[in-house]
This record gives sequence, C-alpha cells and structure tokens, in this order.
Amino acid sequence: MIIPVRCFSCGRVIATDYLKFREEVEKIKNSEKRNPTPEEINKIFDDLGVRRYCCRRMIVSHIDLIDEVINFD
Repeated sequence: MIIPVRCFSCGRVIATDYLKFREEVEKIKNSEKRNPTPEEINKIFDDLGVRRYCCRRMIVSHIDLIDEVINFD
C-alpha cells in the first residue's frame, strides 16, 4: 500500500528514506540496465544513514500496491 511513516519496531521515520532509496535504485536500473546487487543496496542504506536492520527490512520489503487497490474503490 503506502509506505509507513515510521518503522514498526523502533519508531524511526523511514518514509523520506524510502523515496530516496527508490530514486537510487532506479538510477542503477536505468543507467546499467540491471537490478542493484546486495552490496549496492547496502551502500545506498549506509549513505542514507539507515543503520538498523528493522528499518532496512521495512524499506526493502515494501511493495507499492496503491495503484492496484485504488481500482476497487
């Protein structure tokens, strides 16, 4: 659906980090025509300052379904 504003485990604000994370992943996908490696994803998280694994989990595991759900309104 929509990315939660805060991490469910620790309460850190993650919504702004999610947007920046998606931008960086899209840059890699568009420029190099491939998915980012785990090392590149770790570097993106480190650059954003996302250190806790609970926050990383929230961002990595999020699936944006709002476009599919809005059809049922």
